[in-house]
Amino acid sequence: MVTEQQVARALEHVRLPASGQTLAASGRLSEIVVSGDKVMVAIAIDATEAAAMEPVRLAAQSAISGLPGVGQVFVSLTADRPQSKAAPSPRPQVTPGRPQQAPSPKAAMIPGVRHVIAIASGKGGVGKSTTACNLALALASQGLKIGILDADIYGPSLPKLFGLHGKPRVIEGRTLAPLEGFGVKVMSIGFMVDEETPMIWRGPMVMSAITQMLREVAWGDLDVLVVDMPPGTGDAQLTMAQATPLAGAVIVSTPQDLALIDARRGVAMFRKTEVPILGIVENMSYFIAPDTGKRYDIFGHGGARREADRLGVPFLGEVPLDMNLRERSDTGQPIVATEPDGPQAQVYQEMARLVWASLAGDGPVKMRTPPRIIFE
Repeated sequence: MVTEQQVARALEHVRLPASGQTLAASGRLSEIVVSGDKVMVAIAIDATEAAAMEPVRLAAQSAISGLPGVGQVFVSLTADRPQSKAAPSPRPQVTPGRPQQAPSPKAAMIPGVRHVIAIASGKGGVGKSTTACNLALALASQGLKIGILDADIYGPSLPKLFGLHGKPRVIEGRTLAPLEGFGVKVMSIGFMVDEETPMIWRGPMVMSAITQMLREVAWGDLDVLVVDMPPGTGDAQLTMAQATPLAGAVIVSTPQDLALIDARRGVAMFRKTEVPILGIVENMSYFIAPDTGKRYDIFGHGGARREADRLGVPFLGEVPLDMNLRERSDTGQPIVATEPDGPQAQVYQEMARLVWASLAGDGPVKMRTPPRIIFE
């Protein structure tokens, strides 16, 4: 098995373009992690260096790939902490109210992908992944080319939701072919590790894996790439904002105040990074007893709609707490694909219509050129 020392020695042959220093001696290697045949490396940069340092990232990845015993390599550029003194660089400031320079094309786009949207929540257990899965399928049912990325490294759900198994095929170099379920292209870390294997990775490694699944997957031509985010407002969300300009974010919450508190944090985080909020979804909004037809507001009702009104963002709809929806999700038969005319599927269809209208410029959220995002 390859060792950290062998990886560090391999990186002694990679040089920085400006100073000529080796990567190993530059002080920019924030972490090297070896797990079996997987090697994960994070390189610290200033946010303004992303385009210039991309060749260094590729060279580092190539150097590590050539080591015996290496199966997979994740190399990321991270700008979430101050840069090393060994390689100082001026850091531009963001002036409130003043438009910032748009990111370079390399940093701004995934080839062939028109829009990237995040499905996010402030906390876990609110049905975010189920929403992401069915929203992607609803968009596809409207004739759009759709892909979905599982960015929840610690708890990947999309393989189960789509009923997909097996490992992605390498088609060229290190580029992976996504799997396909119900006409949607799907990529998840869950395809590459055993279901019961815990992902004991630190933040930079998570960021590296997400970046690689964004950039080194043959997505082809897509109208929308849906990203199922992990809960919270941490490394994964910052990586998404740095790696590609999000066209917008959908926030999923349940109606009760406890969940809405965390949903507010999610809205605030995306607003601070100037990502448009496409809308809020109230999941588990109510329950209709199948034997009596009586309605129960188990978690309260209408909280997400009121919060959307208060924050001035679109409200996308109410998804009921439903046993059929849960059973189909657990068996890899998502309801939009397998019961498209049912009432639950229709909720997601309307949600998709509103989201696409905003992305196309016909909805309440108007898209704009993404700004350069600087994290202090």
